[in-house]
Amino acid sequence: MQQRLASYLGIDVGSVSTNIAVLDTSGQVLDTLYVRTQGQPIAAVQQGLKIIKERNKALEVKAVGTTGSGRQLAGVMVGADVIKNEITAHAVAAMHVAPDVKTVVEIGGQDSKLIIIRDGVVTDFAMNTVCAAGTGSFLDQQAARLNIPIEEFGGKALASTTPVRVAGRCAVFAESDMIHKQQTGHQICDIVNGLCHALARNYVNNVGKGKDIKGPVLFQGGVAANQGMKRAFEEVLGCQVIIPPYYDVMGAIGAALLAREAVANKPTVFRGFEIIDYTYLPRSFECGGCPNMCEVVEISMNDQMAARWGDRCGKWGC
Repeated sequence: MQQRLASYLGIDVGSVSTNIAVLDTSGQVLDTLYVRTQGQPIAAVQQGLKIIKERNKALEVKAVGTTGSGRQLAGVMVGADVIKNEITAHAVAAMHVAPDVKTVVEIGGQDSKLIIIRDGVVTDFAMNTVCAAGTGSFLDQQAARLNIPIEEFGGKALASTTPVRVAGRCAVFAESDMIHKQQTGHQICDIVNGLCHALARNYVNNVGKGKDIKGPVLFQGGVAANQGMKRAFEEVLGCQVIIPPYYDVMGAIGAALLAREAVANKPTVFRGFEIIDYTYLPRSFECGGCPNMCEVVEISMNDQMAARWGDRCGKWGC
């Protein structure tokens, strides 16, 4: 009989990707998974857990944590022991990897975050505004326009020694400026390098405005795969930037660590891998009980009401 392996699951449901991390009892990473959310977080979570189960047949899940923009939905689906915001999850994962970290730069497909840590405590944080110029989608769009696979974007940037100055305060202006640079005969690698610097400057001037950014700096999120962005941040910040081994699933790792801490010796409320075959039906409605007019979200599981959230007063909580 195959020996069971005690483990902790972390699930990070974002607008672009859904990430899962499996940790052992000592906090070491056993497995990770990155799948595209594609606007269907329920299907993404079920697909991800199915893959994790198939790859790790001996797992005995001791606790589950969820984070990300879809954390409430995912938490109800799987029976999470802890549901935490992205700032907390990323900070916990960063301190687990580098206990002396002081700044966390996290850039994903649709948002970006800055977390300031002092003496193991989050003292400040910020997130990007509505503009896409400080996110991974900005680089994706420009790579498509230049007909460069995004996987080759970082290498192109590193091949440049003279970045072209590209306006980076707005995604629309950046695109116009990039086209102008192309028309004036600048090398593609220099333009790509300039785009990386534009995103780094935008991040520091927007998300990092007024923040005390000090090293060690950890760079997390999918954009950390771009070595051109790493170099650009190092030049803009004037210090070394560290990319952790599991940079793209740090939110999920943090959620798993938080779940391990929350459960301690208590039994988990994880529903089990059977949820990959469950039927879920989410819907929302507007509560007219007071002037707040809260949008209440509810989800049914196998035709039974599972949870409601979104109201400020707790009237609809269950």
